[in-house]
Amino acid sequence: MAGHAHSHHGDAHHPNEGCNGHGHGHTHAPKVTEQNRKRVGLAAVLTGLFMIAEVAGGLISGSLALLADAAHMMTDFAALAMAWAAFQIARKPANSRFPYGYDRVSILVAFINGLTLFAVAIWIVWEAFHRFLSPGNILAGPMLYVAIAGLMVNLIVFKILMGADQENLNIRGAVLHVLGDLLGSVAAIAAAVIILMTGWVVADPILSVLVALLILRSAWGLIKASAHILLQGAPDNSEQIETDLSSNIRGLHEVSRLRIWSMTNDCVVVTMSATVDSDSSIEDIKHAIRNRLSEQFNIQDATLDLTKRPSSNQTVL
Repeated sequence: MAGHAHSHHGDAHHPNEGCNGHGHGHTHAPKVTEQNRKRVGLAAVLTGLFMIAEVAGGLISGSLALLADAAHMMTDFAALAMAWAAFQIARKPANSRFPYGYDRVSILVAFINGLTLFAVAIWIVWEAFHRFLSPGNILAGPMLYVAIAGLMVNLIVFKILMGADQENLNIRGAVLHVLGDLLGSVAAIAAAVIILMTGWVVADPILSVLVALLILRSAWGLIKASAHILLQGAPDNSEQIETDLSSNIRGLHEVSRLRIWSMTNDCVVVTMSATVDSDSSIEDIKHAIRNRLSEQFNIQDATLDLTKRPSSNQTVL
């Protein structure tokens, strides 16, 4: 039918432009990623070095709180190392096999980090249960010194990571790991003080369980967010987009298909099929839609299929 030619051939927008920092509005992305990479690398080195000292301190003192914190630091080191590797991989350019690049590697790592947080929390609860049944002797003095040193290291690592991009799920996962370590160090200090003052060794597993519950809560949020992106779920504001476009784009008549999904936490992709008024310019409307998506929703990647509706005086056979 005349006037109904599809617009794909005139759509010069490539899918990987908006998600790899090549489209306008995303030119800062490589700089942020480089900052993330350096900060995560430094945090991994500090965490790995102190983890060795904390394992020794936990074994010498016999403290579950210290050993739990050391085990958490071990997963922190692994998580930070994986995050650093993910940022390294994400720097690779897009190609024919991976048109959106390698940014989603960091989402996968964030999901794995969430699972490891779950595993650590469950291990702590299991060990605490056995300590309740059979409390052992704890050297509260060495336990206190190591816990204080651990708190200092965790505060330094936390400060380093808080200077990175907090919207990045990989950074968010790393921060949650370190925050769990901070809580673990505080719990170990509190348990050591209680044992020194009262001799009540059960304080050690009790405070360990409280830390484990906080870790579980943080882990669930991270797993939920990263799984949503891995399954290419729509962003929270997706329902607003069609209404906004229909209300603000002149000449846009009817949206027949609109799909919105997340590639990463900062890359959203839109494909849309719609009809426009017969006296409107398809290219002008496409330009207006892209501007609206970029300015109002920070969406740089849109594939648009627009066709003209028949004019009122056109006979439809």
